[in-house]
Amino acid sequence: MAQADTEPKSVDQDALVADIDRTRAELAATIDAISDRVSPKKNARRALGQVRQRTAQIDPMLAGGAAVAVAVGVVVLVVWRRRKR
Repeated sequence: MAQADTEPKSVDQDALVADIDRTRAELAATIDAISDRVSPKKNARRALGQVRQRTAQIDPMLAGGAAVAVAVGVVVLVVWRRRKR
């Protein structure tokens, strides 16, 4: 009759410790990534960086024209409201 394998398998402690250390490092990296994503300060920095990047891509003449159009619109609105009184 064959004997059942009831003896525990020997575990290489060095391999087990290395596996635990690797898992711990992966968990720490995951926690750091989550903390970075939910940080309001870092989110604000990222948003500001995106705005700066998009602004840098705008043609300066187009941006100047848009600024003039907004300024003229504000002046017209102010004059119109004063004349209404």
